[in-house]
Amino acid sequence: MNIVKEAKTFETISTELLVVGVTKHREQMQDWASFSSFYGESLDMWVSAGDVSTELKKLTKLPFVKDHANLKRILFVGLDERKNLTEGDIRAAFGLVGKELRALKVKEYSIWLESFTTETISVTDVAFLAGEGTGLGYYSIPHYKTTSNEVDKRIDAVHLVTTAGDLDEVVAGFEVGVIYADAVNEARSLINLPPNLLTATDLANYAESLASEYDFEVEILGKAQLEELGMGGILSVNQGSFEEPRLITLKYKASDDFENPIGLVGKGVTYDTGGYSLKPKDSMVGMKGDMGGAAAVLGAMKIIGELRPNKNVVAVIGSTDNMVSDTAFKPDDVITTYSGKTVEVLNTDAEGRLVLADATTYAKQQGAASLIDVATLTGGVITALGMDKTGALSNDDEFFAAFMEAAEETDEFVWRMPLTENDKKRIRKSDVADLNNSPGRDGHMIFGGGFVGEFVGETPWIHLDIAGTSDAVAVHDLGPKGGTGVMVRTLANFVQRLGEEK
Repeated sequence: MNIVKEAKTFETISTELLVVGVTKHREQMQDWASFSSFYGESLDMWVSAGDVSTELKKLTKLPFVKDHANLKRILFVGLDERKNLTEGDIRAAFGLVGKELRALKVKEYSIWLESFTTETISVTDVAFLAGEGTGLGYYSIPHYKTTSNEVDKRIDAVHLVTTAGDLDEVVAGFEVGVIYADAVNEARSLINLPPNLLTATDLANYAESLASEYDFEVEILGKAQLEELGMGGILSVNQGSFEEPRLITLKYKASDDFENPIGLVGKGVTYDTGGYSLKPKDSMVGMKGDMGGAAAVLGAMKIIGELRPNKNVVAVIGSTDNMVSDTAFKPDDVITTYSGKTVEVLNTDAEGRLVLADATTYAKQQGAASLIDVATLTGGVITALGMDKTGALSNDDEFFAAFMEAAEETDEFVWRMPLTENDKKRIRKSDVADLNNSPGRDGHMIFGGGFVGEFVGETPWIHLDIAGTSDAVAVHDLGPKGGTGVMVRTLANFVQRLGEEK
């Protein structure tokens, strides 16, 4: 996509569609008078009558009525009361704009940036939110229908209409927003891939392509190497599968000494039947997305590769599927994890925590000075928090507070759950092993994440359970139903913020 790097005015734009924000109190809008004069004398009357809506996120599309051959249509975006606008509101509004651009098959459009600004949200901020929001909204799920003859849609050029701020800075803001959106969309596409088209090997191949593109150090461990290392967590989950497992490691080196890297650990279970603790048939549909944590980590690494923050990162993903066969692991099995800790298996459908146990241990071995693991881990988080909130656990208040600042900037809702000594005692309760993998249905989200915490030690750690937020059951402002790519933006933003502290 070409972002036109020159300041544009209403009179000089050449575009299929101009995007304009409109509020109830237009006198607060800089240059509204000159814009309404440019559009036509009826505009203010139409806004006052409600024909052009100022309702938040309401879109109104009108043809250009004056003699201007280079401008075909204007898309008005309702912003309600300007003083109440948040960055989340603007991002969501541009998500809807992205959907409209796709529906209209627009190839070139313009944005009047000042029409979206407030006292606290600058032109550069709006440019970032516009790049991110339209990119997220524009996304559609790849499909395999043989009857479709629709050509692939794409935006060729964007014009930024602005007279404020440093133009290079404004354009850079838009470009960074596009980078964020593209990374989320790639994560969404990974989640939406059918499980026969995304095996552990395929996921490893994708990681290798990222490494090649962004000069990451990469290591892919196969089954024989995992057996040699004694990674009994991931290997036990893989026992029933024809497909071999992979342990994927990517290293982004902001410094040659690779000092104090943050570890990003993702659950990459490419399909989960539940194993011998078999899921009901309705619950099994959609389990292609059980690698949402891996997708989040890979999406974040794409942004990190593009923006090159001043913070070392090691990403580790454990990937396998969880199948049923005569070789599959069983309830009552006792396994030995890579850390040396033994686990009594009480539920083969509590498999993700076993994969994360080995991956987390390996990330620490690779030098991770802090850890964030991301996983579609439990149905318990949905019971506790619903489908729109990511559940979290942490052993470090300061580390978690810094992470929450990043999450609030990206408008991804995260809620911290308690992890008590009593919870830990239940995870450690077993007559035959150090730990059990399923203490009970009550507090299920806490037990799942707390199990991973048993392999963390004193390392500052955050666990993110995205079982509810990784998949949207319906169309939403920023995208279609299906994989959401949740936590891609927050993880990347957090790493960027850590780099700025240096």
